[in-house]
Amino acid sequence: MGRIKGNIGIALVACAVVAGASACGGNASASATASKSPNPKASVTAHPSPTGPSGPPMLLDTIVPEDGSTVGVAMPISVVFTDPVAVSARAAIEQRLKVTTSVPVTGAWHWFSSTRVDWRPEKYWPSGTKVTLDADLNGVGDGNGEYGVHSYQHTFTIGPDTEATVSVPGHTMKVYRNGSLVRTMPIDAGSPSFPSWDGTMAVIDKQREVRMTSCSVGITCDKSNPNYYDLTLPWDVQLTTSGTYVHYSTGDPYPGHSYGSHGCVHLSMSDAQWFYNYVEQGDPITITGSPRGDAAGDNGYAAFNLTWSQWLAGSTTGAQTTSTS
Repeated sequence: MGRIKGNIGIALVACAVVAGASACGGNASASATASKSPNPKASVTAHPSPTGPSGPPMLLDTIVPEDGSTVGVAMPISVVFTDPVAVSARAAIEQRLKVTTSVPVTGAWHWFSSTRVDWRPEKYWPSGTKVTLDADLNGVGDGNGEYGVHSYQHTFTIGPDTEATVSVPGHTMKVYRNGSLVRTMPIDAGSPSFPSWDGTMAVIDKQREVRMTSCSVGITCDKSNPNYYDLTLPWDVQLTTSGTYVHYSTGDPYPGHSYGSHGCVHLSMSDAQWFYNYVEQGDPITITGSPRGDAAGDNGYAAFNLTWSQWLAGSTTGAQTTSTS
């Protein structure tokens, strides 16, 4: 899916995270019916305040969460720049990315790369918190000769504390809301040859149907190979940009007894539909017991796979307690 740069210098990449390769499914291209599902919340929808540029413009690709959205307790704020930001400029940019909340929250920014910086709380967000990001980038340089020419504001709300845990060896998923068990479901996860990621991954997006192919992820393009597949499957909840989903699979319709996937988590049809309708972007899904190890923190929104000390090591301004709005 291509990038579109508007006159204000912003690339709207509404589905950028959906286009990655998958351990269990291919190019992750949504079918026509996916248009009925919620739009992926990965766009710059803020309120720009243009001023005269001080030089070549410093452009943004995305700010998430989407302005006005409601997200789960593990959702970070993620700001992606079009061009690299020099190490020498990062502190000044962090200082211009102000987070305010309805209740005090301790958190910090973390640079995953020269183009991506995320803010997460030390622990999960308190449910019901109102959060505002004021990105006052007017006149701020990226250290490479480009300067911000806009200010942006995103305001969002933290929804119910919905969390899910997946036991790979136990073939079960448990879903909790506000600490109480809501539902226990049988699952099948990745096989020993194609294991699932471990760790905590915040829901990126969900789609009614996603096409998944083995060829697009480099498993095999040979139709005679037993690992070949080209399927369009329903009730898809995306956990990583590399393509891990929780979903129903026609190849594993009655999960709970085997390792039936190429890395995804399989649910029965009824459970997959229920889960799809129950969770939202930012809800944490924690997978344990897989030999693959934790997903990287920037493989989607897996910020809580980093310890707090690891998170602070990627910050130039350190921990901060938000002011209240």
